[in-house]
Amino acid sequence: MNPALNGVRVVETATLFAGPLATAFLGDFGADVVKVEHPAKPDPSRGHGPAKDGQGLWWKVLGRNKRTVTLDLSAAEGAAVLKRLVAGADVLVENFRPGTLERWGIGPEVLHEANPGLVIARISGFGQIGPYARRPGFGTLAEAMSGFAAATGEPDGPPTLPPFGLADSVTALATAYAVMLALHARQRTGAGQVVDLAIIEPIMAMLGPQITWYDQLGYVQPRRGNRSDNNAPRNTYRCADGRWVAVSTSALSIAERVVRLVGRPDLVAQPWFATGSGRAAHADELDAAVAAWVAARDRDEVVSAFEAAEAAVAPVYDVRDILADPQYTALGTAVSVPDDDFGAVRMQNVPFRMSATPGAIRHAGRAHGQDTVEVLRSLGYTAEEIEGLRERGVI
Repeated sequence: MNPALNGVRVVETATLFAGPLATAFLGDFGADVVKVEHPAKPDPSRGHGPAKDGQGLWWKVLGRNKRTVTLDLSAAEGAAVLKRLVAGADVLVENFRPGTLERWGIGPEVLHEANPGLVIARISGFGQIGPYARRPGFGTLAEAMSGFAAATGEPDGPPTLPPFGLADSVTALATAYAVMLALHARQRTGAGQVVDLAIIEPIMAMLGPQITWYDQLGYVQPRRGNRSDNNAPRNTYRCADGRWVAVSTSALSIAERVVRLVGRPDLVAQPWFATGSGRAAHADELDAAVAAWVAARDRDEVVSAFEAAEAAVAPVYDVRDILADPQYTALGTAVSVPDDDFGAVRMQNVPFRMSATPGAIRHAGRAHGQDTVEVLRSLGYTAEEIEGLRERGVI
């Protein structure tokens, strides 16, 4: 196996979700990721969500493919260790509040003195500049401020937040992408650079042309529930067995197949049917036709009929359905990963496949500081120096 990022060395001084997930993506494709945590205050993600035998399971996913060390970066000796660590690294990913690294004497200028080729990805809620820069920021705030929550939910209901770290996850993908761009640029220039990632921005880039719509039309996207302003029928529908399916008709040909399937071919002749916006304006009539047809049939019958008609449908899955689905099995979407605590744990595999330089999850998240001694020895610290750092609480 020859993973795409084999030989790339990454230091992560981030907590919770966006930064740690970004480095997990890099580690999936071969990067050597060293995660730095405070000796007395581990990454809070270790305690998020359900746990087994006192071990947080979310951490098993976020911490995959990483070596873990402990280091108090606010201590002068800890800052010195970090400078030695990044001197041989390609990338540093950090998510402290802006100004924190500078206050500890390890800001980008200092780190670039130690390693001019270092790519420094700085993740924060609101970015490194601007009036909100020093505010504490989390993905939930980004989901609120980006326009996502305002456009999500039922028309007569409240703005709705996702029950998972959506903004953080989008930022993680953006960070991994930005890091690869900076590494590519370094091949031409030989110089590293600073990447400023504000969690409020990447999710906004995923929300479509809301700014352009408002700029040109004064249009503010309202909450539509599961409906769309762009086409219909587009919704989730309850089947006779209590399970659900989702239907999408972005293309006219698909919309025609759906209404014919559900017994309403007459709708195709309506002048408004030919455009997505026209169908969206008649969503009540279209939804009623589809919902009545679906409600009279079990989910498997609905899915089979839609597939036979070459109309677009998907069952609404929970995790049990995902693990039993033959398509996910064929793709290898879930994988069993070696783990020191449980022997093996299943989790999502790498998010895409590469024919020549594939990625892989080699192990799940490791214990707090498990690799500290090994990493410090590789930096040239003696056993006596390491013990001294431990006694002084630096590691």
